[in-house]
Amino acid sequence: MSVNSAEVPAEVSVALVKAGRTKIRYASELLHDDGTRLAVRAPWAGDGVRDFGFVRFEAGDVFTEYYWRDRWYSVKEVRTAAGVLKGWYCDITRPAVLTGTQLVVEDLDLDLWRSADGADVRRLDEDEFAESGLAERDPQAAAAAVAALDELERLAAHGDAFTDLLR
Repeated sequence: MSVNSAEVPAEVSVALVKAGRTKIRYASELLHDDGTRLAVRAPWAGDGVRDFGFVRFEAGDVFTEYYWRDRWYSVKEVRTAAGVLKGWYCDITRPAVLTGTQLVVEDLDLDLWRSADGADVRRLDEDEFAESGLAERDPQAAAAAVAALDELERLAAHGDAFTDLLR
């Protein structure tokens, strides 16, 4: 689909939902929607600076975000305001749902970071995932989430396979 099509909105509101509540909502520019994968671009929507120790998200950063309707993850390419690639932050989520101009993504606590040079690939928040109780409430979703994290980690360790995912 072309983003210029009358059927496709030029802007979408991204809502990241966690444990049944909207964690964050922000406006984004729709770059691409082929019916399976969507790509949007938005400035850093967080409050202030988020310093993870291995990367900082801050005002001026630009996120190009990739969402799938048939995969259990999203990938966010993070660049500075000057366009320097910081890396990719990946959220393990249920498949994305776009209704009108509203893109809803349910965060399942697991995350993955891949640095710009590919030397640093790390799994994040596995403790939060374990504490979330998803494995007890919805074992199939928990299994899909872990499988998605494993898949992303394999792809991230092989640079071309990872970047091909985003083309």
